[in-house]
Amino acid sequence: MLIYDDIYAWSGWGGKLKLGSGKCRLRIFDLKKGNNRELMHLRPIIVVVSDVKDSKISIRSCSSHIATLVTKAFNIDPLRMLWVEYYPENKYGAGDTHSIPEKLDAVEFSWYGDKAIQPKWRPLMPPLLDEIKKLIRE
Repeated sequence: MLIYDDIYAWSGWGGKLKLGSGKCRLRIFDLKKGNNRELMHLRPIIVVVSDVKDSKISIRSCSSHIATLVTKAFNIDPLRMLWVEYYPENKYGAGDTHSIPEKLDAVEFSWYGDKAIQPKWRPLMPPLLDEIKKLIRE
């Protein structure tokens, strides 16, 4: 069940320069709620983040910082969360003749206390990929 879907803004570091600050589309799904409550999930919280056009920085370059802030703000146990970066299909060129296909990457973090560090990206594979796509399209 979708429990949050909005633009999430985060403050960076660097004082007045606001280095590392930006915003993204943030969707949080809780699989413990809704129709699948009888099925146990090792990671029932799925967090899907996407870039937005008017952000000063990409989600990939600040993934650890964003994950740290989101887990604190929404009281999420990081060990029970699946973090997914979603990049929709991007068309470019004269008449949109070229395209970069949509991409979904799972990001695994090492946690030092309540701080996410050392992100590692891996592509999502079926059937998990199919389930995440179904969630974000509903």
